[in-house]
Amino acid sequence: MAEYMSSQSSSSDSEFHNENTEVLSYEHLETIPDSAILRSGELVSLQLNNNDILQLPSSIGCFSRLVTLDISNNSMKKLCTELCQLRNLRTFVAKNNQLSSSALPKDFGLLQNLEVVNLSGNHFTDLAPQITELYRLKCLYLGSNRLVELSSAVKHLLRLEVLYLGGNQLTEIPAEVGHLHSLVGLNLSDNRLQSLPPTLISLRRLQSLNLHNNLLQTLPPQIVSLNLVELSLRKNPLVNRFVQDLVYNPPSLLELSGRVVKVEKIRYCRDDLPLNLVRYLDSAQRCVNPKCKGVYFTSRVEHVKFVDFCGKYRLPLLQYLCSPTCTTTEPSFCGSDSDTEDEDSARERMRRVLLG
Repeated sequence: MAEYMSSQSSSSDSEFHNENTEVLSYEHLETIPDSAILRSGELVSLQLNNNDILQLPSSIGCFSRLVTLDISNNSMKKLCTELCQLRNLRTFVAKNNQLSSSALPKDFGLLQNLEVVNLSGNHFTDLAPQITELYRLKCLYLGSNRLVELSSAVKHLLRLEVLYLGGNQLTEIPAEVGHLHSLVGLNLSDNRLQSLPPTLISLRRLQSLNLHNNLLQTLPPQIVSLNLVELSLRKNPLVNRFVQDLVYNPPSLLELSGRVVKVEKIRYCRDDLPLNLVRYLDSAQRCVNPKCKGVYFTSRVEHVKFVDFCGKYRLPLLQYLCSPTCTTTEPSFCGSDSDTEDEDSARERMRRVLLG
């Protein structure tokens, strides 16, 4: 998603020259200066971010050629109706203000050339209906607002490629999100989601799906069919339980006895024991911990270890250990230096699991 954003910004920047850009950031401005208004007919980019502008003046309507407008990091609570006269506007950035759904002009949907709208860090509690009328919209950022629901009308944004909703209070996502077939990046992190609609399977172009810091306990089985490049699930109950709450069944007396026989290398043969016990002892499995010489039969500990794979991914590796206390620093059973052959065998098994 980050790569897509950078490519979008670079392509936009190349479309107009510096002489058609007015940068007025960090100037402690309370309104648009007259010097900029005098150039309103020629400017295609106006940067008013990080000032003290409480409300855009009506003179903003004079900037008829504007393609990009950035009013981020002011203290705006409302947008004037004259903003809707900027029919050439393609990128509108108004993050980190005090805007809500009622702050948008009722004709905001007439800005039909808008492709990027960034309203992150404001006070929106729902998706304003005017936004769902922007049919050419490609990127919509509503992160760090106060959204408690997402309108099903989002389905009308058929050209949307990036939808950022992280850092809100969403408890569910409407099934209509599945209509956004152009979606490449979807960020739903830091919300209160407990489940996801199975219609996500329809997002065949989706590459990045961020779901971390939610309340997810399950995922739709269909999600495995998506061609994702990035999937973030950390800090969800489904991950925490998988890693932390795996059940360990204590070994039986039969297993404990069998472990002693195998670890102490006590010799036995079919003449000494019943055939079923010989077969049982022969079924012993080595603990995958390379520093442990223990074995297990049917009672084992499922331990998940996240490992680096190819220097790019962190993959969960499911290992079977002989005891809950078995670690690489404190193995349950220690052997002599003469057991290097068994140690090499355990390492080779781990290598096969990782590399296939």
